[in-house]
Amino acid sequence: MSLVAIVGRPNVGKSTLFNRLVGMRQAIVDDISGVTRDRHYGRCEWCGREFSVVDTGGYTSNSDDIFESAIREQVQIAIQEADVVLFMVEAATGVTDYDAEIASVLRKSKKPVVLCVNKVDSGEKMYDAYQFYSLGLGEIWSISAANGSGTGDLLDEVCRVLPLEDDSDKTDPYAGLPRIAIVGKPNVGKSSLTNALLGAERNIVTPIAGTTRDSIETYYNKFGHEFMLVDTAGIRRKAKVHEDLEFYSVMRSIRAIEHSDVCIMMIDATTGMEAQDMNIFNLIQRNRKAVVLVVNKWDLFIKDNNTLKQYEESLRERIAPFTDVPIIFTSVVKMQRIQDVLNAVAKVYENYSRKISTARLNEALLPVIEETPPPATKGKYVKIKYVTQLPTRFPSFAFFCNLPQYIKEPYKRFLENKLRENFELTGCPVQIYCRQK
Repeated sequence: MSLVAIVGRPNVGKSTLFNRLVGMRQAIVDDISGVTRDRHYGRCEWCGREFSVVDTGGYTSNSDDIFESAIREQVQIAIQEADVVLFMVEAATGVTDYDAEIASVLRKSKKPVVLCVNKVDSGEKMYDAYQFYSLGLGEIWSISAANGSGTGDLLDEVCRVLPLEDDSDKTDPYAGLPRIAIVGKPNVGKSSLTNALLGAERNIVTPIAGTTRDSIETYYNKFGHEFMLVDTAGIRRKAKVHEDLEFYSVMRSIRAIEHSDVCIMMIDATTGMEAQDMNIFNLIQRNRKAVVLVVNKWDLFIKDNNTLKQYEESLRERIAPFTDVPIIFTSVVKMQRIQDVLNAVAKVYENYSRKISTARLNEALLPVIEETPPPATKGKYVKIKYVTQLPTRFPSFAFFCNLPQYIKEPYKRFLENKLRENFELTGCPVQIYCRQK
C-alpha cells in the first residue's frame, strides 16, 4: 500500500488534516505547538484509492530541545518511507525560514511533493497563499483542515501522483493479527521496549516522563512472531492529570487496552507495584484482556540470592486473586530477557485464544464437582449438570445447574482454579457463568 507523509513545521495543522483523512480523531490535536512527537499511521480511502497516511511531529532545526532533535529524525525517516510527501504550510504566517529549509530537504529527497497551504478559510486569505509559490515546489493547494474545505481537490492531486498499485495490494495485510498493547505508568520504559523489540528507533525515548502522547501502532514480524505492537502513553492518576493534552493521551491508552488482545504491563522495579500500577492492572482485568507483567529496570535493583523469588511473591500477593500471570524481570536498556517477553506474549495469546471442547471440560470437571459440590443454601442442594465454553473473545465458561442463584463467588473461584489446573490458561482472565439447566 502506498504511503503519504504529512510534514511541516510545528502547529500548522498536520494532525488535524491527518484525522480528517483517516476519518477519526486518531491523533491528538491541541493549540499547543509540538503535540505530535512520534510517527503516527492511519489509512485513507478516496475515489476507490486506498493508501496509508503518516502524521509527523513539527520539523525544526538548530534547537537544543531534546524532543525537537528526535522529532527531526522521525520526520526524516517518514520522508524516506513515503511515496508522496504532503508538505503543509500556514497562510497567515507566510513563508518562514523553517518552511524554506523543509522545502530544501524535500527537493533533495526527489520524492513527489504536494504543497498544501492550510487555514485558508476565506477569500482574503487566498492572496496570502500565493507567496508559497516562491518555495519552488510547483502548484499550491489551499485548504482548511479544520472545516474540510479544499481537501477534496487536495486528495485528487495526491491520488494523481501516487504510484499505481495492483488490486492485490488493496487487502489489509494486518487484518486478524493479534494486538499487543504495552501499558504502564509514565517513564517505565514502554517506548524503549518497543524499540528493543523492533530493533529500530521507532518511537522517541527520553528520560522525561510523558514523552509518548499518542498510541503508536507498529507491525512486528520477527523470530516467528507476528502481531501489531501498540506503544501507549503513560497512565497517571486522575488527580495528576492537569492538562487537556495529557487527558487525551490517557484516553488513547485506555482505548488501546480495550482494543487489544494481550497487554504487556510494565512496572518500575525500583518503585514496585504502586497504587496506580494496581489501577492499570485492574483496568486490564475489567476489560478481560490477557496480560504479561514485565518488571523493568531490574539491573538498578539491589539484589541478593533470594531477591527475585521474594519480589515475585510480593507481586503475586498484590495482584491476588488473579495470580496466574507470567512475570518477566528485564532491563530493556541492557537488552536483558527481551526474548522472554516475546515468548511469554505468544504463549499467553495462545491461551487467550484456546477453545476447549465440551467433552474434555466435562470429563475433567464433573468428577471434581461431584467430589466437592457447591455448599447447600437454605436446605437446598445445587447440582451442576454440565459445563461448556462460551463463544466469547476471552475464556468464559457456562456451568448449567438447577439453582444457579445459590452459587456464590468463593465457589466460582474454586471452579476457576480447577479450570486453570486442568487447562493451560496462564495470563488469561477467566469468567464463570452459572445458568439454569
